[in-house]
Amino acid sequence: MPSSCDSLMEDIEDMVSSSDPTPHERQSARKSIIPRSRKKKELLSDEELQADSLIPGTQKIWMKTWGCSHNNSDGEYMAGQLAASGYKMTDDPTEADVWLLNSCTVKNPAEDHFRNSIKKAQDQQKKVVVAGCVPQAQPRMDYLKGLSIIGVQQIDRVVEVVDEAVKGHSVRLLGQKKDGGRRLGGARLDLPKIRKNPLIEIISINTGCLNACTYCKTKHARGDLASYPIEELAERARQSFQEGVCEIWLTSEDTGAYGRDIGTDLPTLLWRLVEEIPEGAMLRLGMTNPPYILEHLEEMAKILNHPRVYAFLHVPVQSASDSVLMDMKREYCIDDFKRVVDFLKERVPGVTIATDIICGFPGETEEDFQATIDLVKAYRFPSLFINQFYPRPGTPAARMEQVPAHVKKQRTKELSQVFHSYNPYDHKVGERQHVLVTEESFDSQYYVAHNKYYEQVLVPKRVEFKGKMIVVDIYEAGKHFMKGKPVEDSKPFTPSIAMPLQKGEVSGLLQEQKVNGVHVSAPTPSSCTFSIGSNSLDREMLKKIGIGLALAAVILAYIVQRVY
Repeated sequence: MPSSCDSLMEDIEDMVSSSDPTPHERQSARKSIIPRSRKKKELLSDEELQADSLIPGTQKIWMKTWGCSHNNSDGEYMAGQLAASGYKMTDDPTEADVWLLNSCTVKNPAEDHFRNSIKKAQDQQKKVVVAGCVPQAQPRMDYLKGLSIIGVQQIDRVVEVVDEAVKGHSVRLLGQKKDGGRRLGGARLDLPKIRKNPLIEIISINTGCLNACTYCKTKHARGDLASYPIEELAERARQSFQEGVCEIWLTSEDTGAYGRDIGTDLPTLLWRLVEEIPEGAMLRLGMTNPPYILEHLEEMAKILNHPRVYAFLHVPVQSASDSVLMDMKREYCIDDFKRVVDFLKERVPGVTIATDIICGFPGETEEDFQATIDLVKAYRFPSLFINQFYPRPGTPAARMEQVPAHVKKQRTKELSQVFHSYNPYDHKVGERQHVLVTEESFDSQYYVAHNKYYEQVLVPKRVEFKGKMIVVDIYEAGKHFMKGKPVEDSKPFTPSIAMPLQKGEVSGLLQEQKVNGVHVSAPTPSSCTFSIGSNSLDREMLKKIGIGLALAAVILAYIVQRVY
């Protein structure tokens, strides 16, 4: 309730005044601040705070993101805008002035970590701004009282919200973006961002979905399907490749449903994006639910066979019992799922099918669970995400009769044992493969590459391999990976058409590079806009308005002095 926080503001417009600096002026102000010299004993804590901490844009920000690749993409955009506005992003939470916590609402443990992080930040006297699906879905939770919130469709206004949080105000932006009454996919795709991995661009092609799964809390946050136009997505891909990216991930709550709200479909988008992918670079398609991929199987098989598209598809089954699927409101039966998998395995030799399973959904019987066990044994999925059911507040499944906790744990353990009983890559030892090197292993001992089927291959950590397509001979296989030895007489191939950005460098700002011998420039800061309410103003225009208002104030003061 508003009474719990006197400074709560419904929107940022309530706090913006003509005396506030524009983002451009803030950058200039940082360079012109000259600290006054005084003896150490005369320093006052209040004056130190006013000089250093209350000038928005001078603080250090630590950001933590939980959840899916869509949430990670949102986090990259928020970090980029903050850095472009003058804030310094830091990996050290202890030195940060502000904690920006980007949450996930899929499972209880993720929300527990989020809530604990808020408490930890408050205990350390940090400013806290929250984002993501948890506050979007449940903004009135007790532990969110008094905190500033950035809604999932308002990430383009993160700078404004953080500015106000630094000043001690609480601002909540939870609205939906619309154009002529039609809900949009979200914030613009050309905003500044800091890629977690400069070689990988995550593009959200749509937000929300068409389903109403009884266990899903994400629907409460992301809402119904809203897709980005194809040309906007193609332009984002083009810009990413001009910044040295060599791999693109397409993400959303359900990529298979893409375009149904704007009169197009996923295959049409994919064929358009393929035109933008340089030789040697790769595209990975995100999760799709069975109902919306069934009608596109022929085209999807052709696309997954394309040399610049990973032969990989994530299709969650959740259960092999039709009874459980009906209670989940998944809108398909197990035969539909099998049809998708069987068709793609036949038409796309070697294709990797990843899937998800929920153990212990309300009403799941031993027979239901055994059907799921049999499915995993039959298909031997190389990538399987096993989740114990957690009832999420406000969902229909939370009101159903629950399976006892010890039974859920036992079923999760049993399914995990089945999954670990087979090794999907043993037969690949001795193969020669082309792999794209994009990451570093968790133990920092290897570089991580992926072959055509998006199977993980560990290669020697040699700097000349990063961001390159190389040829390796597979000499060892584990449960989740293979190890490859580079072929001696092969030469690494560079798919990137430009030098990648440095880690932590902001994408979308002015930078001139040579692309195939031609100088090109990425979007400049002057093309960025600063939003106030429903209006978008050019930064230079804002500067002129500010100067004009200041001049008018001086003239008015002079007139008043002469008259009185």
